[in-house]
Amino acid sequence: MSVTLTLADDEPLVRSGLRMVLEGDPALEILGEAGDGVEALAMVRRLRPDVALLDIRMPGLTGIEVTERLAADPDLSATRVLVLTTFADDDYLVAAARAGASGYLLKSMTPESIRAAVHGVARGDMTLAPSLVARLVSEFSGARVSRDAQLDKLTGREVDVLEAIAQGRSNHEIATSLFVSEGTVKTHVAAILRKLGLRDRTQAAVAAYELGLVRPGRS
Repeated sequence: MSVTLTLADDEPLVRSGLRMVLEGDPALEILGEAGDGVEALAMVRRLRPDVALLDIRMPGLTGIEVTERLAADPDLSATRVLVLTTFADDDYLVAAARAGASGYLLKSMTPESIRAAVHGVARGDMTLAPSLVARLVSEFSGARVSRDAQLDKLTGREVDVLEAIAQGRSNHEIATSLFVSEGTVKTHVAAILRKLGLRDRTQAAVAAYELGLVRPGRS
């Protein structure tokens, strides 16, 4: 079954290049393109793709603002947002994480990595370019937001799963490392999101950074 997606970037050449990359995978179907944030938001609401690729910096509405509006719309809860950025130290990265984006890619990544990221986000996985993981870890390494109160809500196994999510592991990888089924991992993930009041795996990863479960140098 094909993964449907929309593409939004204010640079026509970038859109053209991304379209060529994505069309290299017959399992990906591009439903539409947009050149600014306002157009992108309207397009996603109209077409309801599985994945919305958004440039983080666009005129009209930024990728962050579009992400916030999509996350607040219950009718679009099935659409995952994949944010595109040019620089690993982009100041918008953390704001996009808080807004509810499911993944962050550098435009310089290989075609194979970009296509794999779209499939991963469509499956519900979190997708981060390695250099962007380092950026998030650095941003949150000193934050400790109600650590004890938050962690007390979780079982020990749920804490293990939360840490693994923050390390970018898929459900399959978590299941293998914990010697449980993928179904069990999905149950733990759902419980973590519910208990911490989070929307998706990416917000769970941000929470793990804030709670100090993931630190620079820890893998």
